[in-house]
Amino acid sequence: MEERSIPRNNPISLSAFPTIYVHGLTKRFAGAPAAALNDVNLEVEMGTIHGVLGLSGAGKSTLLRCIARLEKPDAGEIRIAGSDWTSLSDAELRRERGKMGIVFQQLHLLSSRTVAANVALPLELHGTPRLAISSRVAELLEWFGIADKAAEFPAQLSGGQRQRVALARALATGPRVLLADEPTSALDPETRASVLNTLNGIRDRLGISILIITHDLRSTASLCDSVTILDAGRVVETGAADQVLNRPSSEVTRRMLAYSQAPSAQSNESHHLHFEEIAQP
Repeated sequence: MEERSIPRNNPISLSAFPTIYVHGLTKRFAGAPAAALNDVNLEVEMGTIHGVLGLSGAGKSTLLRCIARLEKPDAGEIRIAGSDWTSLSDAELRRERGKMGIVFQQLHLLSSRTVAANVALPLELHGTPRLAISSRVAELLEWFGIADKAAEFPAQLSGGQRQRVALARALATGPRVLLADEPTSALDPETRASVLNTLNGIRDRLGISILIITHDLRSTASLCDSVTILDAGRVVETGAADQVLNRPSSEVTRRMLAYSQAPSAQSNESHHLHFEEIAQP
């Protein structure tokens, strides 16, 4: 595949740290009786999928927002692809954000922009030349099987199609890390399986690290290489996904397993994604 003129961060050595490294992360909100996050440690190795799970109010989304530096933690260290994000100035942080793609639970697609324009947005903000934007957007839409939706608006799409648009936008700048907040929330079983398969294909073909925030233990356990269980802002269990699922050591994990339904069957098909053609820009 032809190389695209998309801005990338200079290659750095990841040998000293995992792609995502969180140590001693603490976050308190004014007026709250307890810390939203309390001394959280988390590591995501390069090219793996890590799930952060917990019941409602466990602190999962706050953790994602702190890792993305959308919230400023009160204490702790966050390293993304070797860079210490807790010590960056605002200007430095804006430059470093090209390393990270984010898919929010509500997706945050702009209703006034077409599918193509939504995917183009991070490239525009990054100062990418117009011709390179057009080329990269066309490439992504083709990869995700939504090239025929380029001129449509988010309101005209199905839930699964909107998820693909959000994922394409998150990958536009060629990030090393992808954060996904409740990516299967409110989706029907078939679409949920398609989204999980999509994330797996992105990891396998692009080799990026993916952090998934979810409350659904069983539907993501087969996707994730490792998981961390949060409860009331604290890590209560972490380890390989199969170990945590089959031999849980915390009461919270056992409760989540008891409440979870059986895993949805996942297809080995690519669900319209041409992963054999995907390459980092």
